[in-house]
Amino acid sequence: MEYRQLGGSGFMVPVLSLGTGTFGGGTEFFKAWGASDVAEATRLVDVCLEAGLTMFDSADIYSNGMAEEILGQAIKGRRDQVIVSTKGTFRAGTGPNDVGSSRFHLIRSVERSLKRLGTDYIDLYQLHGFDAKTPVEEVLDTLDGMVRGGKIRYIGCSNFSGWHLMKSLAVSEKYGLARYVAHQAYYSLVGRDYESELMPLALDQKVGAVVWSPLGWGRLTGKIRRGQPLPTTSRLQSQKVVDIGPQVETEYLYRVVDALDEAAKETGKTVPQVALNWLLQRPSVANVIVGARNEEQLRQNLGAVGWNLTPEQVKKLDAASATPLAYPYWHQRGFAERNPPPV
Repeated sequence: MEYRQLGGSGFMVPVLSLGTGTFGGGTEFFKAWGASDVAEATRLVDVCLEAGLTMFDSADIYSNGMAEEILGQAIKGRRDQVIVSTKGTFRAGTGPNDVGSSRFHLIRSVERSLKRLGTDYIDLYQLHGFDAKTPVEEVLDTLDGMVRGGKIRYIGCSNFSGWHLMKSLAVSEKYGLARYVAHQAYYSLVGRDYESELMPLALDQKVGAVVWSPLGWGRLTGKIRRGQPLPTTSRLQSQKVVDIGPQVETEYLYRVVDALDEAAKETGKTVPQVALNWLLQRPSVANVIVGARNEEQLRQNLGAVGWNLTPEQVKKLDAASATPLAYPYWHQRGFAERNPPPV
């Protein structure tokens, strides 16, 4: 397993991590992802460690905390062998302070996550989203205090816009507070918005991308093609899951899948393996989170590492998945001499 530096920190992480959204299945939404119990989750952790995948990503809202509890049981007795990342900020209760990134909510969220995970520290703690109602100074001072107290080793964010992230980094620099070293962002061959602003920012400010939903919200599994019904196990069978996730135009999806099929035939790999490998070659990407309903899916995802698409294959996938840029990015690309694309 290849390891990469996480942003501008000295922390090394594997290029793949296992997402635990499939652990528990405690709500209608997460049941569409998977429902691994402790026994199955423990087996998945075993397979990961055998392959050198040592990083596991969770969140306090995954199945209302069940995913963290199951992960805690699955890594019990081998905490020193794994990297644990989890997230907070989204609503985790009915009270007025059970949501957001206030000092009150973050401290309580971290304490509860530590208890569910059965550990006394979190390697990477990420804000699940931006809280526009809490001052950035309060957020970062709170996180800095937990880093200094040993409860968190590194901090990151997720689903921030460019200005959210840049303002946060500026506040950290101004006051000497802990700095975001990771941005957990949506990025895939059918979702390339990350490249417009967040990727150049990440490269300039040394913030490593931790990619969520790298298979386009379940669309790049190789089982979705023209004229074929959705597989019965697809998360896309749930309208609630479809509505809350990224939207993808149907013909665009088929065009990308056609290009993936061609690359898969040329490489002897599967469509998901090709899609993941393409991401691993993108600038700023430190880690890609893969999910797995079972051991078979996990082993297939592990096959995305240890080889590389050729430059020509990457070029074809880039062309098939290209979309018009939003302003001002299309305008800036017209002056590539002074605004070159990220590399």
